[in-house]
Amino acid sequence: MRSGEELLPMTPEQLQRIFAEGKPDFELQIAKANLSSDEVVSLLDVQSYFDMMKIPMPETRDAIIDKFEREKLLVIHSGSYEITNLGAMLFAKDLTNFDNLSRKAIRVVVYNGHSKIKTKLDLTGNKGYAIGFVSLIQYIMGQLPASEVIEDALRKNASVFPELAVRELVANAMIHQDFMLSGNSVMIEIYDNRIEISNPGKPIITVDRFIDEYQSRNEKLANVMRRLRICEEKGSGIDKTLFEIELFQLPALDIRVNKTRTTVIMHTPKSLDEMDKKERKLACYQHCCLKYVMSEMMTNQTFRERLSLSDKKASVDIVSKVIRETVEDGMIKLNDAENKSKRYAKYVPFWA
Repeated sequence: MRSGEELLPMTPEQLQRIFAEGKPDFELQIAKANLSSDEVVSLLDVQSYFDMMKIPMPETRDAIIDKFEREKLLVIHSGSYEITNLGAMLFAKDLTNFDNLSRKAIRVVVYNGHSKIKTKLDLTGNKGYAIGFVSLIQYIMGQLPASEVIEDALRKNASVFPELAVRELVANAMIHQDFMLSGNSVMIEIYDNRIEISNPGKPIITVDRFIDEYQSRNEKLANVMRRLRICEEKGSGIDKTLFEIELFQLPALDIRVNKTRTTVIMHTPKSLDEMDKKERKLACYQHCCLKYVMSEMMTNQTFRERLSLSDKKASVDIVSKVIRETVEDGMIKLNDAENKSKRYAKYVPFWA
């Protein structure tokens, strides 16, 4: 491609988008063709669709096929049936039966320690996203770091990460991945001190607007997953994730984007002293955003409560310092610039 006076090589992602021009969306492309109705039922878990939608399963094969066709999970062509990528990705009994989709299966890797040096477990699922979602989340939660708690006078281990947040972040990774990038899949990597959930592709919107904006790369997939109650309504998933992170007293959600992947990281609990300057400011910004979308405003007091700090002068001073640095970086701003009282100051995100 031309860049000014120079010719530069295109990235694989740019080339794939050019080759895909004029083709149907990935979701509506055909995963497997020339099938009979019996073969469709053998490849897709049709019972789970109706169970998850909480609607009665039709008594006839033709009625089942008709429902799947209206959902664009399959198409009828020249008297035979074709399963779409949408149908296979969500309801395949075994993704390895679909040559072009087998590499899109979810992979979970568990490491010993804080690095990739020692792998403890490495599992790649083979079920469609919808029918395998519950068991996937259960498996992930069973591998996460846990702490001992007392409940009903009994000792039990509980994950240090909120299940609702894990669920939302995994669902988001499925929905927002770039299916045009071949050889990549959604990955969940679990370490002793964090969980990293990543998907192929860069986000369509900027990272600092995840909480208040929504744009899905795969809207048909997202629509079905919302109706299956796998993910939240548009734009509310990150709100709930940040709320759970604050409730569990975890550090700020860490979102990183490189050339081919978007990664979201949840860290195990850290004290304010253990957080570096960037982590403190990010916690301040996300708390401010959360308050704003809840029709509230951040204050020195609400941020201290978020960090579980007392109202002693030392705590007040350090929180004031973090807020001041976050304002100076342009991440948040005073709601009322005329108010000179820092004690009663209220803050909103920079984009408010």
